[in-house]
Amino acid sequence: MKGIALLLKRLTSVGAATLLAGCVLGVSATAASASAKLVGEGSTLVAPLEAEWAAAWDSSTGNTVTFTADGSGAGYKGIANNIDDFGASDAPLSAYSSPVCSNCVQIPWALSATGVSYNIPGLRLKRGKALHLSPQDLAGIYLGTITNWSDHRITSLNPGVHIPSTTITPIWRNDASGDSFAFSSELSDVSGAFRGAVGPSTQPAFKKGVGAKGNSGMASALASTPGGIAYISVAYLLANSLPAAAVRNNAGRYEVPNLNAIENAASVFHSVPSNDQLTIVNPRRGAKNAYPISTYTYVIVHRGATQGALLQEFIGYALTGGQRFGPRLGFAPLPKDVLRAAQAELHAV
Repeated sequence: MKGIALLLKRLTSVGAATLLAGCVLGVSATAASASAKLVGEGSTLVAPLEAEWAAAWDSSTGNTVTFTADGSGAGYKGIANNIDDFGASDAPLSAYSSPVCSNCVQIPWALSATGVSYNIPGLRLKRGKALHLSPQDLAGIYLGTITNWSDHRITSLNPGVHIPSTTITPIWRNDASGDSFAFSSELSDVSGAFRGAVGPSTQPAFKKGVGAKGNSGMASALASTPGGIAYISVAYLLANSLPAAAVRNNAGRYEVPNLNAIENAASVFHSVPSNDQLTIVNPRRGAKNAYPISTYTYVIVHRGATQGALLQEFIGYALTGGQRFGPRLGFAPLPKDVLRAAQAELHAV
């Protein structure tokens, strides 16, 4: 799509002033005289931010990062099979069972969310307002029990809003995806019917709708599907000027995936588990302003990796100076305790 093309063009061309700032904000210039290369793959959610990191780090050090954005599942397999230097996944290691990732660690390196977007011709919302949806109704849509946008379960959440009678087409990821894991985890938490029929997974067996590959594929499919609904990471919503639904959280409030709501979801953790797994989907009621489908995204690496020093340098930059690229792409800064835990884990690489 045009929006994604413009995004990728912008991400791969970083101005001199930006690169200079990158040097000041944590890119180490200790590269050897011959340039080195890191290879990674995985998460399309983190890909726009990773592109910024790689461009700044490359310019400062002369080293390069080649990243293939082919989904979290592919990122896990690439590192588990020793094909890549690192994998990127929005789902934690516990979401995968095969192949075994021997001596792997996960390091949270970015914080964002999976938005819910829609294409409803004739929808009339008040200026500045968002369509309200509940997680229970999203479960019904993806189970095929709610099939029309004018269903009373949706209209009752949106008094005074004109919602036309339009057939709903659910759109889902057909590749192994961290966005799918976050989305299906939320629906499984709130709906026993969804949990029993589908359940949380990086590749859920959704009952209705059509599949698309990657976040860019989801955005493209939604744009060409009147009546469509899709779960898409925030960076791609921004790049394509797609609307984001306000999803009801456990406190009963409707929140869109903006930075404040993502940070509020992350506030539920006051300490970081030893395995660095931070599940912030469907946070407890106390997180009153939380967006309920928020997620950390992880870099997965081997302990004692062959290119350990180079990985420490690149990931270390991503965790520090590289965080400044996040807000305009829909990524919230890492909380201080998460940053400390991530840096401690990085030392083992």
